Amino acid sequence: MAQAAPPAYAPHRKIHPKAVRGRYRRIKTATGTVLLALFALLPWLRWDRGPDAPGQAVLLDLGNQRFYLFAVELWPQQIYYVTGAMILAAVGLFLATALAGRVWCGYSCPQTVWTDLYIWIERLVEGDRGDRIRLDRHPWTAGWIARKLVKHAGWLLVALATGAIGVFYFTDAPALVADLLRFQAPAPAVWSILFFAACTYAMAGFMREQMCIYVCPWPRIQAAMLDEESLVVTYQDWRGEGRAPVRKSQGWDERAADGLGDCIDCGACVQVCPTGIDIRDGIQMECISCGLCIDACNDVMARIGRPGDLIRYDTQAAQAAKATGRPAAPYRWIRPRTIVYTLLIVVVAGLMGIGLALKPRSDISVLRDRAPLFVQLADGRIQNAYTVKIANMTLAGTRYRLTLSGPAGATLGLAGTAGEADRLSLSAHANAVDSYRVYVRVPPSSLAATSTPLAFHLVPEDGSGDQDVRRDTVFLAP
Repeated sequence: MAQAAPPAYAPHRKIHPKAVRGRYRRIKTATGTVLLALFALLPWLRWDRGPDAPGQAVLLDLGNQRFYLFAVELWPQQIYYVTGAMILAAVGLFLATALAGRVWCGYSCPQTVWTDLYIWIERLVEGDRGDRIRLDRHPWTAGWIARKLVKHAGWLLVALATGAIGVFYFTDAPALVADLLRFQAPAPAVWSILFFAACTYAMAGFMREQMCIYVCPWPRIQAAMLDEESLVVTYQDWRGEGRAPVRKSQGWDERAADGLGDCIDCGACVQVCPTGIDIRDGIQMECISCGLCIDACNDVMARIGRPGDLIRYDTQAAQAAKATGRPAAPYRWIRPRTIVYTLLIVVVAGLMGIGLALKPRSDISVLRDRAPLFVQLADGRIQNAYTVKIANMTLAGTRYRLTLSGPAGATLGLAGTAGEADRLSLSAHANAVDSYRVYVRVPPSSLAATSTPLAFHLVPEDGSGDQDVRRDTVFLAP
């Protein structure tokens, strides 16, 4: 009889991380607390931009197509700054990984921070690892149901708060809170909150390590970022092997003579791991470099009277040297790849800083009419029509001078007005885009081809602000 094929995917094994105390647990808790506080408080910070501008310090205003970050205001045509920020984040992640492995994943990743919060709530309601395992195996009772309900209620409250705070970044936070309390919030805001809440509840409450192992691409990329001199969580097998429980009747010298090391095979490092791996098996894709196994092992070593750091942050080069009794070279922060990553960060950040310092306060876009492509006037001149949009990025209404460069004798006319000239005076409202329909008329003698280069120039009439803003286009003729 044919055997059934093995499953394509390993069945999910629920992980119950055990509580641990130590240096890295304190760092992890402090980092998560600070990041959660920043996430919650940033939408409430105020920034005075003037009477007609939003007062929220950090605001992604999709309705008006603006992104506000304190003193910086970005318009849609300045999306390249967002690209620069993403490049900085990526290279910064490369640098952090080259220096200290997946410390971003272990301490700062939102998935890690929220999962840590959810595990804290779970531990508060259901107890530590052993209690939670027994509770999951226990048949349903009134007490079992009550604990589960309290835990999920706490998870849902955190999820809803996360969803609401996430939406605060897209609209004025105090106004939305008032609308929510009056049950008058816009439907898109309510659905967005529920969507963010559902994602938080599912990913931090249930998927947890599966997001890190199966969904996130970074574990598969990190190998290219690491080298033998990157700090990673390592198990000193040359000191710990072979493993065996400690016996009171056996001294450490006798234990060493029997070929046994400091590892007593207690499993504490596995029990505290949020991804459920055994660090003693070597560097693994699933390890997020949180260091909790170091705290757990150091606690055990202290209780049995052995030196700490059997598991520690170290480099593969140092571990190889120690295993053969050679002195390990001191850790090198400055290496070729860290220099390259740092230089990339400095260059990109410098370019963005210069760009922001010189960021124009006005812009112009020009769209030529395609129907008809051109019109020949009664006096023989050729006319093309253009839609000119002026973006005034200041908080005051401004008048601009629009001029041309290109064919000789070209004149400008404004739809809805009589007359023409070599320049136009156009106004734009504060922090807005004003659109005009403009006619360009050129004598046939100035046109040597069916398509002639033409440029529009925009300058503030009061002489303040930007230099000439130029947009190139073409002038078509028969």
